[in-house]
Amino acid sequence: MFEMTKLPLSHTKTQLTFITFLIQSIPFFVISQFSPAERATLLDLKQKWGDPQILNTWNATSSHCHWREIRCGGDGSVTGIILNNYNISGIVPDSICDFQNLTVLDLGHNYLAGKFPAGVSNCSKLQYLDLSQNYFVGEIPANIGRLRSLHHLDLSENNFTGDVPPEIGNLTDLRTLDLSNNLFNGSYSVGISNLSNLEKLSLAYNPFRPAVVPLEFGKLKKLYYLWMTQANLIGKIPESFLNLSGLSVFDLSINEMEGPIPNGLFSLKNLSFVYLYNNRFSGWIPQVIGSLDLVEIDVSANNLTGKIPDDIGKLEKLEYLGLFMNNLFGEIPQSIGRLPNLKFFKIFTNNLSGVLPADMGVYSKLQDFEVCENQFTGKLPENLCAGGALTGAIAFKNHLTGEIPKSLGSCESLDTVQLFSNNMSGEVPLGIWSKKEMISVMLSDNKFSGKLPSKVGPNLARLEITNNEFSGEIPSEASSWASLVVFLASNNNLSGSIPEELTALRNLTTLLLDGNSLSGELPSKIISWKSLTTLNLSGNKLSGPIPYALGSLPVLLDLDLSSNNLSGDIPPQLGQLRLTSLNLSSNQLTGKVPDEFDNSVYEKSFLNNPNLCATSEISNLRDCREELQKTKKVSQRVLVAILIAALVLSLAIIRGVWVLCNRRRKKLGRTFETWKPKDMKSLQMELTSSEK
Repeated sequence: MFEMTKLPLSHTKTQLTFITFLIQSIPFFVISQFSPAERATLLDLKQKWGDPQILNTWNATSSHCHWREIRCGGDGSVTGIILNNYNISGIVPDSICDFQNLTVLDLGHNYLAGKFPAGVSNCSKLQYLDLSQNYFVGEIPANIGRLRSLHHLDLSENNFTGDVPPEIGNLTDLRTLDLSNNLFNGSYSVGISNLSNLEKLSLAYNPFRPAVVPLEFGKLKKLYYLWMTQANLIGKIPESFLNLSGLSVFDLSINEMEGPIPNGLFSLKNLSFVYLYNNRFSGWIPQVIGSLDLVEIDVSANNLTGKIPDDIGKLEKLEYLGLFMNNLFGEIPQSIGRLPNLKFFKIFTNNLSGVLPADMGVYSKLQDFEVCENQFTGKLPENLCAGGALTGAIAFKNHLTGEIPKSLGSCESLDTVQLFSNNMSGEVPLGIWSKKEMISVMLSDNKFSGKLPSKVGPNLARLEITNNEFSGEIPSEASSWASLVVFLASNNNLSGSIPEELTALRNLTTLLLDGNSLSGELPSKIISWKSLTTLNLSGNKLSGPIPYALGSLPVLLDLDLSSNNLSGDIPPQLGQLRLTSLNLSSNQLTGKVPDEFDNSVYEKSFLNNPNLCATSEISNLRDCREELQKTKKVSQRVLVAILIAALVLSLAIIRGVWVLCNRRRKKLGRTFETWKPKDMKSLQMELTSSEK
């Protein structure tokens, strides 16, 4: 199934209007007599399609002319079979055209398969044939040219291949031919130009052989709708197309066409929708635009040059202007800002300069404003959201100055603000962060200041403020930033610690806080960084150990904690991560590098950590094995010294004991030598004397 290009609603209803006209033009009576044979054929069809429940009203006891899907003529014969979007599967049997008066056959949007139904060529009165959005394959048979009464032929969104048969040129009453979204890989016949009554031609999204648009298509005077997106077109737009005065929708997008856009193209009075994007058109956009009914112009992704025509400012019905990805230069006509119906303004990736139209958004309900990648100066228009419908303000990579208009902060419809790479300054309006619809805020590479918001919108997924002058702490309310996927805040003046609440962001994949003044320890507990793939906290003042919890992040690929004051050992849990890059340089880490990082792949991951060592040859790290041997030698020397000291001490103690004992022995010897026996009287006198 191919994606269809954008088409105006009024023209997508064409086939419905036509079939309604046909059906209403068929007389409908309460039939008292009808053909039992035709009812039997219908019931047989029902059985061949698996007797679907949706056709439960089809039975042998009621008139088939009363069945909702069947239309009958005044004589009771079947004139219309309408089974669009009935989930019918199988093949279309040849008996489908046993109904001699059948004029309408609508089997679109089902699950029918097989080749083009052979029996259809027998429906000689068929005016309306819709087999779209099914699974038909193979080539369209040449006998399709027998359906000379056909007004409407829709074979879109199938798998038809080969050439478009030239016999289609025999269907001279054809008003609508839709062969889009198939697999046609041959050619489409110039015979199509014979369809003088053709109003709508759709050949889009087919891999045709590369070919130029036939000049003969310029003969289709009644053509108002031409859709040939992605049809392998080459060459130039034929000048003969300027004869298609009734042309309203003109779509040659996504091809390989080249050359200039014909000057007269935008002078076709009925032209409303022009899609020429994704080609190789060159030259200037036609400066004279007389197609005042133009609603949408998309000539983006070409090689167009020159200035934006002033006449575009006269197109009061214009809703969509797509000029992006060209080589346009000069200023935007100020009158474009006053167009009353302009909703989509896309001129990005050119060389446009000057100031943006001051009135942009004042006179219309502008929805999408994309002017990025140009050379614009001055300020953003103040009233982009005056109509209350703006969804995107995208102006990155210009030379814009000044502040973000305060009106954007009160724009409830806004979901995208991309102003990075300018020279803008001042504080960001609070509403930019907190709007309910906001999805993306990208303000990097400016001079914005102020503090981070404590509250952001519930849908904010991308917040980028790198290279600005934001200051203050990361708010502890960061846990409420639940939808955040990317948070880039490198190179600002943020301070304070990293709050543990920041680790509660389960959807966060990228966190860059490098180049700030954050301090304190990293959160030891990580609540829910289960989606984090990139973490950069380098160039701060963080201290303390690396948390073991970092090793539990299941999808972390890039980790940079360099240029801080982190200390302690590298947690071995980090070795369990499947990192593609790791930088722990310029810290105060100690101990041995985990075995998983102990190889040359990570030789630059640990620079300038003088107390780290490794067992392999990692540059600028000491060899842990040498350290171990030195430690062993030191330990042996210490042990010998201890043993000697212990021995000396023991000997000293022994000698001291011996000396002490020897002295005591000598003293006792002198006492015994001087003691002599006394008589009892003398002894008694001594005792008496001592008692006194």
